[in-house]
Amino acid sequence: MAILLGVDTGGTYTDAVLLRDEEVVLARAKALTTRHDLAIGVGEAVRAVLATSGIAASEVGMASLSTTLATNALVEGQGGRVALIYVGFRAKDLETQGLAEGLAGDPVCVLAGGHHHDGSEAVALDEPALLAFLETHMADVSGFAVAAQFATRNPAHEQRVAELVREVTGVPVSASHQLSAKLGGPKRALTAVLNARLIGMIDALIGRAEAELRAIGVEAPMMVVRGDGALMSSAQARMRPIETILSGPAASIVGARWLTGADTALVSDIGGTTTDVAMLKGGRPAIDPDGARVGTHRTMVEAVAMRTTGLGGDSEVHFVSEGLRGGVTLGPRRVVPVSLLAVEAPDVVLPALEAQLRSTTPGDHDGRFVRAVKGVHAGGLGPRETDLLARIGGQVQPLGAALRTRMELGALKRLVTRGLVQVSALTPSDACHVLGQLDAWNAEAARMACLLFGRRRTGAGEVLASDPAQMAQMIVDRLGHQTGIALLQAALAEDGLDEGLATHVLVQKGLGGHTGALRINSGLAVPVVGLGASAATYYPAVGEMLGTEMILPEDAGVANAIGAVVGRVTMRHSGTVTSPSEGRFRVHLDSGPEDFASADPALARLEEALRNTALTAAQAAGAEEIDIRVSRDIRTAQAEAREVFVEATLTVEAAGRPRVAVG
Repeated sequence: MAILLGVDTGGTYTDAVLLRDEEVVLARAKALTTRHDLAIGVGEAVRAVLATSGIAASEVGMASLSTTLATNALVEGQGGRVALIYVGFRAKDLETQGLAEGLAGDPVCVLAGGHHHDGSEAVALDEPALLAFLETHMADVSGFAVAAQFATRNPAHEQRVAELVREVTGVPVSASHQLSAKLGGPKRALTAVLNARLIGMIDALIGRAEAELRAIGVEAPMMVVRGDGALMSSAQARMRPIETILSGPAASIVGARWLTGADTALVSDIGGTTTDVAMLKGGRPAIDPDGARVGTHRTMVEAVAMRTTGLGGDSEVHFVSEGLRGGVTLGPRRVVPVSLLAVEAPDVVLPALEAQLRSTTPGDHDGRFVRAVKGVHAGGLGPRETDLLARIGGQVQPLGAALRTRMELGALKRLVTRGLVQVSALTPSDACHVLGQLDAWNAEAARMACLLFGRRRTGAGEVLASDPAQMAQMIVDRLGHQTGIALLQAALAEDGLDEGLATHVLVQKGLGGHTGALRINSGLAVPVVGLGASAATYYPAVGEMLGTEMILPEDAGVANAIGAVVGRVTMRHSGTVTSPSEGRFRVHLDSGPEDFASADPALARLEEALRNTALTAAQAAGAEEIDIRVSRDIRTAQAEAREVFVEATLTVEAAGRPRVAVG
């Protein structure tokens, strides 16, 4: 009998499940996610699920982790300060593929060097300029990213830069050719930047989680879910954390299939920070051919075709003042629910809310609190951010007490973006406490926060809501509406239609079956599998609105944790053969280009190299009974009545079950 432990660290809760032989859920448990140290929540959830099941920690044969940490960090613009070394490109290339936006003001070194399309050196690498840049920035960044022109055809310059970065700075470095075999320098650079930004966060999570499991007595190796739903070793995840973006959502798709057996359905997973929507077709999640997209970022990471929206139970509620009636909108940023903060700091939160309610004049920051996050690298801050961070200190305090002027709102936003500070405010989770749909935290704090928010004045001069229940229902209704929009956008995109139609007045009227001189009907033609701890609260109304079956499996709240242990280890590696001149066939390898006189031996050499790489990676991930599949994409052209070889791309996939210790 094999006992499998699956753990998922979400934005609000950490879930743990125990499965027997991938067939039966033996036990499930939840613990609050501890944002300052995620491993604490992991340990609490694991201890709880072991206690519930009566199974000894030593009996666990495999542990696997899925996490929304990387996804949420990118959606919220968080992560460490990094530096990009951009080799062989022009400075204006930074403006393409969202690279400048992804850098968000972090330092860049545009360096002479790079290669040609055929893998030959274009310009010698400017090592003196690199060394000067490293000396300048080694103390104020948590990692480096390097992207060189045509590095996927010859990675020599990226390898040399990475070598010098390690020698001079000792901090982690992400090389773009190790993350993608595709052309497209700026997009590869963005992927490397995001990977570098995430390394510290994921490394800390995995290291602490492994230590916590050992302390509990779980000696089994730990796996991590990749963004395509496959498993990788914890060591591999530490080196390539970018591959864990959409890890949690991918695990949820695998879990949804296991729980429901659905072949064709939309899967919608609501967490604390995001709502993730994907299409299940033929029982398998579709892979995004253009690379994983999270928020505004499009990467080169192979992942499920997932639409991630900043909408969850802990999304910040915003006041919409336009129009006579006013209203609310949600997200995309996650905040700490006021009802949760009131449990953690009741002596601060409850008196502050009571004092704000006694005031006859509503304040700009009523119902909002702030606290610093411990243990996050704080280098590279400006004087205004440094001063505000020091003033916030180590205690929870009302936001209005921490801010001296409106000018400091920008500094606060930058601190939140860096993950140095957390804001607490009204959320849908608070609204559910007021409506009696949730009873986990402090309902009185939620009631007072709704009262304070409802005092805002609409365009007609009326209060937004006259009582807490009315305010709470407005928030919950808005979450349902925005969820419906996200599902409609996914369905429209699947049908090859403009996703912007989701908010078009005709589609919205059609949801209600508009009948007049014109009859309009719209909705979903496939069922929806609703996942997440709060799915049963929010999603029945969404199913009604869209006119479709809403499937809510019994273990919907722990689908991610289930998906974490029922996946396979899969390693894919791709490579290219080009023909720079007639009678020459060039294989592009990590060790450098190799030339052959004909195509067949060149393809055989590439396949051999890729097989070895994929097999080694799968074995390193702990896979056994490994199957290898090879796919070839050979492009030719007609020239003077004969077929001419242009280019070939080979992909080798090594897949197997993770090794499990059987008790």
